[in-house]
This record gives sequence, structure tokens and C-alpha cells, in this order.
Amino acid sequence: QVQLVESGGGLVQAGDSLRLSCAASGGTVSSYAMGWFRQVPGKERVLVATMYLYWSGSRTYYPDSVKGRFTISRDTAKNTLYLQMNNLKPEDTAVYYCAAGRAQRGAPLTLNEYDYWGQGTQVTVSS
Repeated sequence: QVQLVESGGGLVQAGDSLRLSCAASGGTVSSYAMGWFRQVPGKERVLVATMYLYWSGSRTYYPDSVKGRFTISRDTAKNTLYLQMNNLKPEDTAVYYCAAGRAQRGAPLTLNEYDYWGQGTQVTVSS
């Protein structure tokens, strides 16, 4: 059973940067497809970054809404996943979740394919 614990959320101003962390236990971040999602009240949880398994390595994917501003990375020694968020905008305000999926199909996983989720961390960006 993989356990994921997010941290690093908070209140920032537009244009600021923030780095979220996701500490994993019970499994290694390099063995799973890892993703960051966000959710606002009343809306679906959406992907903002993923590092998915591709052949013997991994690839990353970002939706256009965050491409060029967000970067997903991992530290295998610390077994931790990160999300660096730069030039934050008020529309980035949400609860951010870390997720891990066992599926390996050489493409980003869909939301339902993720098997493990963290409890979420709130990010609020003021204008």
C-alpha cells in the first residue's frame, strides 16, 4: 500500500512561486506513474502534471494551462515527488493532490487509473 503525503501549499501573491512536495512510502516514486492534480469546489479534479513510465525511463506531460510555468520532478533518494509552480495566477487556486498509478502503457494515465492519492494541500493565489 503506497501512502502519499503532500506539503508545501499556502497563500501567495500572483507572480510568486511555490514548490509542493509529495513524500511517498510503501513504494518508490520511480516505479509508478506519478501525477499532480488540482480541484476547486464543485469542479472535477484535473491533471496539472504527470511523470509517466515510458519504456525504461519516464516522460512528462503538462496541459496547456500550466505548460511553461509548472515543472514536475522527483528525488529517488528521498522518494519524493515535487511540483515547482512559477508565475502563479489566481486561477491556480485549488487543492493540489499527488497520485500514483501502477499502470504502465507509455502514455499519461487517466484520473481513474491512479491507484493511490494523497490528502491534498491548499494553494491560494491572491491577485
